[in-house]
Amino acid sequence: MSRKKRAIVPVLGLSLMLAATACGNNGGSNGDNAANAANAGNSNKGGETKAENVTLGMMWWGADERHEATKKALELYTQQHANVTFKPEYMAWDAYWQKLPTLAASKTIPDILQMDAAYIQEYVARGQLEDLSDIDLSGIVDPNVIENLKIGGKLYGIPLSQNAQGIAFNKPELEQYGIPLPQKNWTYDEYFQWARDARAKLPEGKYPIGDSTDWGGFNLYQTSMGKEPVMSDGGKKFYLDKDLFMTYYKTYEEFRKSKIVPPAEKGAAFLENDPQADPMASGVVMTRGATTGSVSALEQLMPGKVGVVNEPTGPAGGGWAQSTIFLSVSANSKHPEDAKNFLKWFITDKEAGKTLGLTRGIPINPEIYKELEPTLTDKDKLGKEIYDQSVEKALPFYSAAAGYSEWVDTYLKEMTAVAYGQGSIEKAYDKINKMGMDLAAKAASGS
Repeated sequence: MSRKKRAIVPVLGLSLMLAATACGNNGGSNGDNAANAANAGNSNKGGETKAENVTLGMMWWGADERHEATKKALELYTQQHANVTFKPEYMAWDAYWQKLPTLAASKTIPDILQMDAAYIQEYVARGQLEDLSDIDLSGIVDPNVIENLKIGGKLYGIPLSQNAQGIAFNKPELEQYGIPLPQKNWTYDEYFQWARDARAKLPEGKYPIGDSTDWGGFNLYQTSMGKEPVMSDGGKKFYLDKDLFMTYYKTYEEFRKSKIVPPAEKGAAFLENDPQADPMASGVVMTRGATTGSVSALEQLMPGKVGVVNEPTGPAGGGWAQSTIFLSVSANSKHPEDAKNFLKWFITDKEAGKTLGLTRGIPINPEIYKELEPTLTDKDKLGKEIYDQSVEKALPFYSAAAGYSEWVDTYLKEMTAVAYGQGSIEKAYDKINKMGMDLAAKAASGS
């Protein structure tokens, strides 16, 4: 996810060959009556078994490039499996997560849905996702990856890619103003000092870095310093280090006053991957968060201008690099086996792999990546570069635990208020910390 939307995660795709195919003619030239009789219950008058016609709803988020590639992949599947058609629905990140809870409440989630590591535990806890443990991924996905993704010993999402979070930067503008380019494995101290130094060289109206108001940004900082993640043990443990919290947000308070980050009003108007409103593509901010899957969209807006580096690090490491994006099956699907078959196909079919490219990050299936590698464009190679830059120091991806959605929203609301000068950092900490501790106690008690 982007720096603004760190679904830290994060944050993968899949499919399986459909088993229901038409059987051959049972009769043959010699009229094998025994075979005909054995298959009479499953055959039509012509002696041919026909697969049931199925329409699978599928829902995902992403940029236009992902939308177009996914629609082509669905068309390819229908060409190979004539009885299966799709009802696709796709949208931007924010709209997706605003709509999905409504669909979940009415039990109308489509058969197949894209899922993110930041939210999957929540939907599993509510019983809204199908168990996918019976999909055989041997030889496709590393067994350790599968084990790390299991929730309560079961698999609820098929990983689509190896993803990583990094930072994209505007190479020519930094060079134009004599600002050193970000370097691999920079520390948080170096990152913050780089921003101060860059501010001194940039003209008015341009900013070295963006603001940080969501919980994911701070969680990266806290874990990089060797502390526990904010949430762990399925939400039963909660830890918000006050000293680190105050240090981190007082730094950003300083940055707002010094115009190192954009004012809150300007930041609120940013819209990632929009030609005019993207913070970096618009030329306003010199850096922004990017993942292996999202950086290609930024490169399309700024061809040849995008450089990438890993997240800032601390003594324990920094950033993350792992599977964060999945395809899941709705627990209310009327066609769960057809949906599962499609999931395995999605990550194993070579033609589908060529069609999908790196629109969801580096393909989880190494055979698919080998097929793609010789044909990758510069924008596609940037995704691999983010992963390669990040993997050495990467920490695990920590998602929000089930039951913490309101806390995540409250965190963003409180820190946004601080950014607008409408609240103090300490009072925000007190409110956020108390709410988190209460949720952890509730989860631990099983109530």
